[in-house]
Amino acid sequence: MLTQLTINNFAIVDNLIVDFNTGMTAITGETGAGKSISVDALSLCLGARADASFIRHGSDRIDISAHFLLDDTPSALAWLKENQLDDHNECIVRRVIAQDGRSKAFINGSAVPVSQLKELGQMLIQIHGQHEHQLLMRSDYQQHLLDQYMADATLINAMKNAYKKWKNATEQFAQYEKSRQEQDAHTQLLQYQLKELNEFSPIEGEYEQIDEEYKRLSNSEQLIKLSQQILDMLSENPDFNILNQLNSAKNMTQDLANIDSQLMNVCSMLEDATIPLQEASYELSHYTENLDIDPSRVMQLEQRISKQISLARKHHIQPEKLPELHQQLLDAFKQIANQDEIGEQLKQDIAQYYQQAQSDAKKLHTSRTKVAEALSKKISKTIQELSMPHGQFSIDIAWDDKKMSETGADHITFLVTTNPGQPMQPISKVASGGELSRIALAVQVLTAQKMETPALIFDEIDVGISGPTAAKVGNLLRELGQSTQVITVTHLPQVAGNAHHHYFVTKKTDGKHTQTQMNGLDQNQRLAELARLLGGDKITENTLANAKELLIQ
Repeated sequence: MLTQLTINNFAIVDNLIVDFNTGMTAITGETGAGKSISVDALSLCLGARADASFIRHGSDRIDISAHFLLDDTPSALAWLKENQLDDHNECIVRRVIAQDGRSKAFINGSAVPVSQLKELGQMLIQIHGQHEHQLLMRSDYQQHLLDQYMADATLINAMKNAYKKWKNATEQFAQYEKSRQEQDAHTQLLQYQLKELNEFSPIEGEYEQIDEEYKRLSNSEQLIKLSQQILDMLSENPDFNILNQLNSAKNMTQDLANIDSQLMNVCSMLEDATIPLQEASYELSHYTENLDIDPSRVMQLEQRISKQISLARKHHIQPEKLPELHQQLLDAFKQIANQDEIGEQLKQDIAQYYQQAQSDAKKLHTSRTKVAEALSKKISKTIQELSMPHGQFSIDIAWDDKKMSETGADHITFLVTTNPGQPMQPISKVASGGELSRIALAVQVLTAQKMETPALIFDEIDVGISGPTAAKVGNLLRELGQSTQVITVTHLPQVAGNAHHHYFVTKKTDGKHTQTQMNGLDQNQRLAELARLLGGDKITENTLANAKELLIQ
């Protein structure tokens, strides 16, 4: 439930802190004082569209926060835990809107996207406005209300999932059919490309290998010539070579070391230098002996490299990427070859998913029909008590599987008759403005009884009613307040008198600044406010007496 609302710099509110309690709370006030301003602020706090024009004149930002207790809201608690935003059984949501229109949202102190704030807000509170009866004439909204009252999330979600699978399968098949029409030209091109590549048969890593071999063989004469020159310098020149000179130096150093042992380290270093030079000479000699000069092999490699470069240019890739492209084209051709099999599988999927969707839609239809019958009787009884003694309400559920959607295959129509002998007709064609308001009120209150949402706000939904009808509305809201938190903005004393708690909204000005305040009323203050609602600014003994009759302890 909502326990506290804090509003800063919103419209004509400077700073306002309101504590809320369980049961039914009424909010009244003078015309133009801003009775609905707390509702508007709460809507903004819970994710409604931000507008910098709401910022109080002279301020730089709006700052609104709402504190909820979640003992009776398991879905909100589960959502907070899933999103790692939980804080025991409490939840504080906050919204800040700056002058440039930028908005920041917070849940339990953590910054979140406004979309998350809105998602959570729908679990915390339901707001019903005075214009909601206009929505009542829309079939989709009628279905929404019925499903809320039915409160079978498992069945509704199963229908959504089954329809989604069927729709996805049909979309995939449509894409498949389209691709099949474009396939012939693509297949011919693919076959031509594969013919060339199959004949060439590129191998992974081949280009790098033959390129290296080609460079070696095409320069073999120079490699042999220079290698022999190096061998002569190292060891094979009989007149002068490095190894002979090194051996001479080593022998001379050994003679010196025999005289002075300090030169033994030099002898060791010369000895160490001899071994790698001997190994290098051996390796180079072996390399020269095995270096093959084969003109035919050079030509063969030249042709292979040239063909690989030519194919790579044709496909706009690097030569070393040719094997990868070849495999991709092979896979694509294999996929085309399997298209008939894929098409048949998609057809089977469509039939299977449609059958499941139809089965779930029929279950939903059966459940809706059963619930609609019980709800229709309750609404009929309630509208009769709201000064429509001959009113009858019915919910028609027409099955049409040709118009399957994620909500099933039902077309929901709210039917009503207000006079004896008149047939049931759609609510939009029968009810007058006043009758429609009363029917909407009955529907809202009765469907709200089945909602898990722990707090309900009714914003001047009692417009257009008075007298005994208003008293009945007050009784309905008070009864609803026994099981959930109800906050109602009203101008009717009969409704306000039924409340467990009462707030009065005033607007004050010093000639330069205007601000709205909202204060809780004690017993005497409530009597005075009810009297004002009954008789205007002049409170008499008669209006006070009437107010005492309306005030339910």
